[in-house]
Amino acid sequence: MDNWITACDNKGDLVISSRMRLARNLAKIPFPRKLNVEKSRNLIKNVENAFYTLPEIQEKFKTQYLWEKNNNERQLYFEKHLISKNLIDNSDKTAFILNDKETVSIMINEEDHIRIQCITAGLNLEEAYNVSDKIDDLLEENLDYAFDEKLGYLTACPTNVGTGLRVSVMLHLPALSLNNQMNGLLNALAQVGMTVRGLYGEGSKVVGNIYQISNQITLGRSEEEILSNLKAIVIQVINEEKISRESLMKKYRYELEDRVYRALGVLRSAVLLDSNECLKLLSDVRLGVEMGIIKDVNKVALNNLLINIQPAAIQKQYNRNLSRGERDFNRAKLVRKELAIDNK
Repeated sequence: MDNWITACDNKGDLVISSRMRLARNLAKIPFPRKLNVEKSRNLIKNVENAFYTLPEIQEKFKTQYLWEKNNNERQLYFEKHLISKNLIDNSDKTAFILNDKETVSIMINEEDHIRIQCITAGLNLEEAYNVSDKIDDLLEENLDYAFDEKLGYLTACPTNVGTGLRVSVMLHLPALSLNNQMNGLLNALAQVGMTVRGLYGEGSKVVGNIYQISNQITLGRSEEEILSNLKAIVIQVINEEKISRESLMKKYRYELEDRVYRALGVLRSAVLLDSNECLKLLSDVRLGVEMGIIKDVNKVALNNLLINIQPAAIQKQYNRNLSRGERDFNRAKLVRKELAIDNK
């Protein structure tokens, strides 16, 4: 699988990433919130023993113990979409197994004992699912999963019971937002069992016109049905966004081009940028790149900036905690450097 941040540039692709999450629990063991630190860490060892069975796995994967990380390091993993907020909140007894490409993350002692996550670039649901399924099979060979013949895999949250599969696709949908069509779309998606969230999933606000569409129902449907249903809906949403973009270009070409180039101009010259303003401006630039208006910016740079402008990522570069003003100053400095004309 390709890392979604550094994957080859495809200007016309409106899908930023595809992600699979499989929720699994071990039989006859309380859910993580009921486990103390000692039992939680013993469970981590059991999962490691079940996973690190082949030399190639030992070479490509490494366990990250969150109790050994500082707050900024933990937050950076979250900003890169490698772990959840829940894993950070219980860092004294949580860990995750990460591969060298940062496309596979196996979270241990999150809401469930095991959360297998695979994330890749573009609309590649099948590829992400196949990788997560192989890891699931490997673990199931060596662990006793909590499973019911009628209900399927048993999970801490009832909404995950069944397949335990959560599929999500991250899309850039600025035209639907500009044309005030998002509310209607959100209602339509809710009626067909889909949920829509922001850049960082559950609990996050939509900023920069980036939306995550995922399935709500896991019980009573097979993995194949969940994948095919979500893919069909995503393709339909993409088509609606493209129609909306064509309408904007036809009716407001000069206004659209002005908006795009103004955003690029601000990003290339601003001295201070807060994260929300920066994400909104990056959305306008991304729209310009996707529509072929802007020629000298690539989407790999824009994907990198989605992560690198976040608070923990900025502080990582300077290896110290920064005030909000310092972050805004260094964020603008980073963006100016990344989007500088002489870099292209």
